[in-house]
Amino acid sequence: MNPKIFVGIAIVILALILGGILLVGPTMVISSQDNTGTQNKLEAKPIQIELTDIYVERVSERTATINIAFTISNPNPRAVIVQTMDYQLFETDYSDSEQISGGEIGSRPTGMVEFGSNYYTLLGENSIILKETIELKGSENTSELWAILQDDNQSWRVSGTVFYNLSSMTSGQENELDFEFTKQTP
Repeated sequence: MNPKIFVGIAIVILALILGGILLVGPTMVISSQDNTGTQNKLEAKPIQIELTDIYVERVSERTATINIAFTISNPNPRAVIVQTMDYQLFETDYSDSEQISGGEIGSRPTGMVEFGSNYYTLLGENSIILKETIELKGSENTSELWAILQDDNQSWRVSGTVFYNLSSMTSGQENELDFEFTKQTP
């Protein structure tokens, strides 16, 4: 017989096996508040986020450096993909409504395949620490803020949203987790 036939049959069998795994494999879904979940899907717990640390590293006449760190925990047995975490930073002694900085940690995929993406795979029942260094530029308009940053006692408020998927970038549902933390530095 022709060896091309054997190769063709092997490819078809492999494709059927992979297709069966993708269609029949277990799926985890975050339970909604209206309790309309199905019996075939495992209930998944939402990820947890915590403000681990925030402090002013240094302040000069023109710049201030602030370090911020978050701990994201996955209580589920399966991996979770954390795409982005958007956050806003406020110094509440300066202003509770005027944001002094903010940012995005990670990136969301925009195409079918994106190389060099900055997202985080969080394995089951594990946690990761996401850190960022914030550089503030000083001006004459922010002398009150600069005086607060030079003091050893700041009052912070951090709010934002984490975007994550439960299974992979191409399957599973997209989820959002809103957060808000306040922290007084000693």
